[in-house]
Amino acid sequence: MEELISFLLDTVGRLGYPGIFLLMALESSFFPFPSEVVIPPAAYLASRGEMDLYGIIGAGVAGSLAGAWFNYLLALKLGRPALEAFLRRYGKYLFLSEFTLYKVEDFFDRHGHVSTFIGRLLPGIRQYISLPAGLGRMNPWLFSVFTLLGAGLWVTVLAICGYVVGKNESMLHKFLHQVSGGMIVFSLVVVFLYVLWKKKKFSGL
Repeated sequence: MEELISFLLDTVGRLGYPGIFLLMALESSFFPFPSEVVIPPAAYLASRGEMDLYGIIGAGVAGSLAGAWFNYLLALKLGRPALEAFLRRYGKYLFLSEFTLYKVEDFFDRHGHVSTFIGRLLPGIRQYISLPAGLGRMNPWLFSVFTLLGAGLWVTVLAICGYVVGKNESMLHKFLHQVSGGMIVFSLVVVFLYVLWKKKKFSGL
């Protein structure tokens, strides 16, 4: 882990903000490249006065949006025909059908905004939440806005951790573990409030 952090520090130091943008775009697409090893090391450089913290956050969020749009367009343009053909041929073995695709589309039509926002905060999900959004043909404007909100919150928290903790690997690992748990709790609260709001909205009709 220490070797990876040193490599990323060197990479970011040489490539600067474009390097952060590229690495976060990879992280936000389907490449398994965790943001936890990109933003905190860069923020550590900011704590030493070698980079600007706001520039790091901006490059990280912009890269996250670019990677999310890559997945969105991939699912929108290529994923649906391929998935339909896959479900027609193999869906019965997986207890899935083409109707599953329609349910995904309907779900993201009604709840895509909050799903996209929350998905950006959860480990193991943030890289892939754009795929069902594309399959569900989620409104592009709403997709961009809520991706930016979720990615902005996540990147900002990571940047603060890296800026405050610095290069202390054990403490940084502890902080990131706590942050991940906090994000899960925060997401559950958001879902709870969203459900209450929807119930209140429909009960008032």
